[in-house]
Amino acid sequence: METKLHSFLNSNLLNKYLVGETSYEETKEVEFFINNYPEAAEAYEKLQSNLELIAKAGAVDVPNHILGNILDALEDTNDTKVIQLVQNRKTPWYSIAATAAAVLFAATTFFLYQKNQGLIDENNVVVEEIYDLRSDIEKNNTMLTELSIELNKLNNPDARKYIINGNERAKDLKTVAYINPVEKTSMIDVVTLPQLPEDEHYQIWAELQDRMVKLGILDKSDRKLKPIPYMEDALALSIKIGKNGDAPNENNTEVAEISLKEE
Repeated sequence: METKLHSFLNSNLLNKYLVGETSYEETKEVEFFINNYPEAAEAYEKLQSNLELIAKAGAVDVPNHILGNILDALEDTNDTKVIQLVQNRKTPWYSIAATAAAVLFAATTFFLYQKNQGLIDENNVVVEEIYDLRSDIEKNNTMLTELSIELNKLNNPDARKYIINGNERAKDLKTVAYINPVEKTSMIDVVTLPQLPEDEHYQIWAELQDRMVKLGILDKSDRKLKPIPYMEDALALSIKIGKNGDAPNENNTEVAEISLKEE
């Protein structure tokens, strides 16, 4: 029996079995020796370990004929082969390589997915910033349009400019009125308004031939051109101090006045 074992170990059956090239009879013979002779089992384990190390190092490609043998075996449905598996048999090296390739593919796919999600998030941020910028541009354009209209009104040769300065009761008061009798528009620009008690405010009045007409309330927060009603027959404009909550009273304290009569 030792002679048969020696002949078996010197043959190429273990190598053929390891790569799946043994016939049915050869497979039975190899598995008999592996199961019954420690020397054969040890030789098989050693061969398998060496092949796994080579596969991991990438030193040897999978033999082309192995794939052909596997495909032939799958197509040969009439010749069913029964192979008794050996306990503790290690995974063939080409299976390990396939598993490693699958893991690498999954990791690469996950990495690309994360990178793509990052690009999508960055793109959404850029789109939002573009919308915000577009909104700011539209607001600025609206403001520029309004300012252009106001400047056109001020530069209109038919517009008349009246500077209204405060009297002794409000020396720091200064406003500018722009009246266009052709377009029948009036605007006032608040330059400076002295501080008043919380229960008082400034009022602007138009003096007509027979009465006084209140045109509105002035506040220092109105630091821009403010439209006021146009009074065609106005003789003068005046600024008065009134009490909050009181009815309009033309006898309130007057702090500034400008005549609109042409000299």
